[in-house]
This record gives sequence, C-alpha cells and structure tokens, in this order.
Amino acid sequence: MTGDDAPEAGGQFLIEDLEDLYENAPCGYLSMGPNGRIFKTNKTLATWIGIPPAEILGKGLGDLLTVGSHIFYETNYAPLLVLQGFFNGVSVDLKTANGDKLPVFASGLERREIDGSLLFTRLTIFKATERRRYERELVDARAAAEITAAQSRTLVSVTQDLLKIERENSNLREQFIAVLGHDLRNPLASISSGTILLLKDPQTERAKRVLGMMQGSVARMALLIDNVLDFARGRLSDGIAVDMKTEVLLEPVLQQVIAELRIGASNHEIIADIAIAKPVKCDPVRIGQMASNLIGNALTHGAIEKPVHVHGELSDGEIVIWVANSGNRISPQAMERLFQPFFRGEVRPGQQGLGLGLHIASEIAKAHRGTLTVDSSDAETRFTFRMPGIQCVEKS
Repeated sequence: MTGDDAPEAGGQFLIEDLEDLYENAPCGYLSMGPNGRIFKTNKTLATWIGIPPAEILGKGLGDLLTVGSHIFYETNYAPLLVLQGFFNGVSVDLKTANGDKLPVFASGLERREIDGSLLFTRLTIFKATERRRYERELVDARAAAEITAAQSRTLVSVTQDLLKIERENSNLREQFIAVLGHDLRNPLASISSGTILLLKDPQTERAKRVLGMMQGSVARMALLIDNVLDFARGRLSDGIAVDMKTEVLLEPVLQQVIAELRIGASNHEIIADIAIAKPVKCDPVRIGQMASNLIGNALTHGAIEKPVHVHGELSDGEIVIWVANSGNRISPQAMERLFQPFFRGEVRPGQQGLGLGLHIASEIAKAHRGTLTVDSSDAETRFTFRMPGIQCVEKS
C-alpha cells in the first residue's frame, strides 16, 4: 500500500465499520418515509422481534406495536412529532413474531426540508425489559410500604373508625327498612285492594283466574318483603324480635293463613287439620308468618297433583305444627344448607324467591324457644315446629 492509497483504504474501512455499527448496534434503528412506511431498519431490531429485516420494510410503525401501544403512540407522540419534531424516552411494547410483547423505550426525530416538507422520521429503540422489571419492583415496594404505613395509622384509630362505620351501616339498614316498609307496601296494598274490588263485580271466568293469580302474586310479594325486613332487622339486632302474648288461640291464626294461601294457589290443594283448643303464649303474627313460609315452600317445591297437608295439635303439653308435601326428596347436601339465608333449591319457573323463607321460619322458631326440623323421603317432605308446653296457658 502506498501513501497515496492509504486514505482511500482507510475511508473504505470507516464505511464498513459504520455499516457494521448501524446493523449490530446495541439498540434498534428504523427510518420511515413521509408516507409513514419503514424503508430502513437494522439487524438488531429485526433480531429482537424475530422478523427478517426485508419483511419489516414497507410496514407502518403501528404494524410493529401492540394494540395499546399503537393507540398510545398515535394519540400522544405522533402529534408531538408534528409539533416539535422529536420525542424522547417513550415507553411502548413491540410485537414479536411469536406473539410476545417486548417492552422498549423509543426516541424519535424528524428531518425536514427547508420548506418544511417531511423527508423522513428516524426512531432509536432500546430494550426496557429489565428497566420495566426494576420499576415494577420499586412500585411494588413503595405500595407495600404505603400499605404498612396505612395499617399502622389505622391501628391507632381503629376503634373510632369501626364505630363510625357501624353507625353508617346502621343508618343505611334503617333507611333500607324504611324504604321497603313504606314505598313497597303502600303500592302493593293498592294492588291488593284493587283486585278485591274487581272480584266483587261480575267477571268472566278468565278474568277471575287472572285476578286470582294477581292476588297470589301480591301475597308472594308481601311475603318476600316481610322476609327481607325480618332478615335485615334480625341481623341488626342479633335475632328476630317476638312480641309474646298471652291466651292467644292459634287455630284461627293458622286457618286465616291457609285461607289466604289457597287464593293464590287455586290449582294446588291444601288439607288442614288444626286442633289447638288451648290459648298459647306466643307471637301470633310471627307464628302465622312461619306457617305461611312453610306452606309457601311446600306449594313451591311439592308435587302439584298431590295436596299439601297442614297439621296442628297440642301433644303432651307441647305445641306441634307440621307441613308436609309430596315430591322429590331433598338431597343430603341441600339438607345441610336448608335453613341458611339465600339458599334456594330447585324450583319451578316463575316461583323463584330470595331463599329467606325457611331461614326466617327457623329464626322465628328459635325466638319462641322452639325447634324447626325437617324429614325428607321419596314419599314425603315434612317440616315440624315444636314449642315447649310451658307456653300453653289455661283459660281463666
């Protein structure tokens, strides 16, 4: 090599070195024309995303980004490029050939003619996997520290906070009860009164059947409201309250409940056998509600072609009331949860309830120092309420 040849050889080496530096740089490069299409990229970027450089050419930047990153870029940084001609350190995700996400940081720069027309846009891209992981760990550590600090602060004033929450919950429950008791009962009473008035006028058989169904629906709705109110009050005061009376005859109470249910279940026979001659110390409204829940449950789950039996007696100084129906046997799994709130077994269409009826009935039995049990076989399912005989009183 002569002295005259040295600069030329050195220049060729410099060009090759710069080309190698571009293709195998520790960062990715790509250039886009005025039409937004990629016309140049390096091997580093192609290797990262697993797509040959030739296949990248002609694509738009959005073709290389995930959906979220594409939207983020177009709405935030593409306008920024137009306004100021560059952006730095934008966090986006590239799509790899196998469908994975590659976290990267991108910086962009526009090159324009003197007249302002766009020549090309160049992006420099750095991997951000480790940076993202580090930032995530910092965020998690900070969140954990904040949680610990918050827990420490909470422990100092936990008693006051709990009392405040309890007062707020109590007020909310009271408002809930008031809404149900007033805003729901009043229109329901109007509907019930309207159907009764219509039944007093001459009606077609079809109209009578429809009005009968409406009365049955009103009765079911009233029962649902009672159950929800009692459940709310029971949770609020740790049990259902009863107003124990003296010398109350239960037979008229039970007969009234049966008569009301017969109206709404005209296609289902109810056979009653009530013989409780002595007055009983109890809450007659609650006993009637319990009986209504049990009979309603039997009508819902029992075989339609078989009657529901209601029996009441004074046996060995103990009040015994049972309700029985034919139909499918209750499974052992269902028996374990039968008296729990919001449990519902299989019911016929149009007969779904809240799953509170048997729970309320059980709570009423407990409030009377009594028991409510169930026996179920292929032949019969029977719910039995027993109340201590000491609550029976002699007539004066």
